[in-house]
Amino acid sequence: MTNAQIIGNAQDALLRAGKIKPTGRVLRAVDGAGNEITVPEAEPIHTYQTWKEMGFQVQRGEKAVCKLHIWKHTTRKAKTDDGSEGETVSQMFMTSAAFFAMHQVKPANA
Repeated sequence: MTNAQIIGNAQDALLRAGKIKPTGRVLRAVDGAGNEITVPEAEPIHTYQTWKEMGFQVQRGEKAVCKLHIWKHTTRKAKTDDGSEGETVSQMFMTSAAFFAMHQVKPANA
């Protein structure tokens, strides 16, 4: 599963549980039987670092709405037998990350 799928599934579950708010927009899709499905769109959730990069600050005292295991990408220089640095090695691993919802942040300038 990709990070987008992991986060999307979590948003859906958090919206159903009432932990995050709907945006007011409705998503429409057609299921396998040809029936139209409408689902309320959930407010976005991001990590603290992502909100910061987007120009927002998590409000003081707010707790994460959820913690998810997501994929993280890293690169490093591989060590050769003689101890010197070799090729760049890229790898993916699962890590735990705390996520905050839009109602928990404010613009960083405010």
